[in-house]
Amino acid sequence: MSNDRPPNILLFITDGQQARTLLPGSDCITPTIDALIERGVHITGAYTPLPTCSPARASLMTGLLPHNHGVLEVEHGVDEDQCVLREQHPHWAQRLREAGYATAYFGKWHIERTGELDRFGWDTFEARGRVSHANTSQKGHDVDDSLDPSTVYQYQGPEGYNDTLKYAVTDVPPEDRQIGQPATLACEWLEQAPTDQPWCCVASHYEPNEALIVGREAYERYDVDNLALPENLNDPMDDRPGIYRRDQQIWKDFTDAQWRETLACYYGRITELDGQLARILGTLETTGQLDNTVVIFTSDHGRYVGGHGLEAHNFGAFQEIYAVPLVAAGPGIKQGAVTDAHVGFHELCPTLLELAGLDPFDALDSRSFVDLLQNPSEAALNHREGYAEYHGSRFRLTQRVLWQDEWKFVFNGFDFDELYNLADDPWELANLASRPEHADRVREMMTAIWRRMHETGDTTLLNSHYHSMRFAAIGPNAGAL
Repeated sequence: MSNDRPPNILLFITDGQQARTLLPGSDCITPTIDALIERGVHITGAYTPLPTCSPARASLMTGLLPHNHGVLEVEHGVDEDQCVLREQHPHWAQRLREAGYATAYFGKWHIERTGELDRFGWDTFEARGRVSHANTSQKGHDVDDSLDPSTVYQYQGPEGYNDTLKYAVTDVPPEDRQIGQPATLACEWLEQAPTDQPWCCVASHYEPNEALIVGREAYERYDVDNLALPENLNDPMDDRPGIYRRDQQIWKDFTDAQWRETLACYYGRITELDGQLARILGTLETTGQLDNTVVIFTSDHGRYVGGHGLEAHNFGAFQEIYAVPLVAAGPGIKQGAVTDAHVGFHELCPTLLELAGLDPFDALDSRSFVDLLQNPSEAALNHREGYAEYHGSRFRLTQRVLWQDEWKFVFNGFDFDELYNLADDPWELANLASRPEHADRVREMMTAIWRRMHETGDTTLLNSHYHSMRFAAIGPNAGAL
């Protein structure tokens, strides 16, 4: 294999994984990912551009923020003429294929409705765009016979809502469940991968999100009764938007024991995913491809699992759902480095292109962080700011989120704003936005948000001069270019 050939690329994507699960001291067991961190770069300041599957994944492929690619929420939850991917924008896989890469995609797609991935740059693919029947909330849902009835928890009520399978333990091994399918397909493809051209392979998952069905072997690796509960589990959120507290009420009767069982199932699914990554890396090693492969592990968004007394990922601007794991290792990447620099999940788009020796797309929504992978200590100064947006999911909401070093500001178009110092308050228990001593910082960070909107053409909010829409501490003109 020629050393001047572009590297192979393996992208392993989970769904709904908290960044905290990879931090030192976490109860989550991830030996394969831990080893990947030791031989690569762990970016602890990574974030999603929008904490919902379809928008985040469409941003990954295009490098665009959701208001530009058009997918504002999960595409299966709206009419067919809504949240439609704007196909005039190129995808990085198309560019890789044009440059001579063999491309393969296995697992969750969930970006647009056709499932015709060849149109978006993928030569070989086996993908599903919608949540499988076994993981959806069905009216009269029958609990699968493979599940241990003593561990099944179904969320019920109020009246008129479908019963929802929340968590359970099964004796079916991961390789025989949905969680193992992407790795099985990826390993089969990699064993026959072309040797005369570089390749890019994606293994994409529904897990650890959805109903938390976990294999017994992984579940029993956890001491359930002694799992640490989130430090903000009982956050009263008196100084946060009212809809957060309304969502919190859904879980008000959930006991600490039930939260620990939920965490054990959630962590167990991540441990199973760690095992699937091990299968793929093992195949790369036995086929002699590992040394010339850039391996990237990440997730599209996070999940609360008790953070702030919440679950899932549909409300709130907290780190549990915005911060995502991001680890990269391979040729040209620094080994054993950790950085808290801010990079977006969508910024993998220009980064992957640069790793392949190609030019990025002409867009101001994202920029490559290859410099951070090569020299984290020096390049961190180039990645001090992060930016994300939210448009609601079934319920209409408007949020824009800005990170500057340790500061995080949330502009809420439906309630009062939020300001947190993540260095002093990593669990986001104190909203500083209304405190007079932070008034200048609020104005400065809102100005930076308007600047991002001008740069990326976020026209809806830029046209909010109408007198009944003047919610912000400073108006759109403040960020004009």
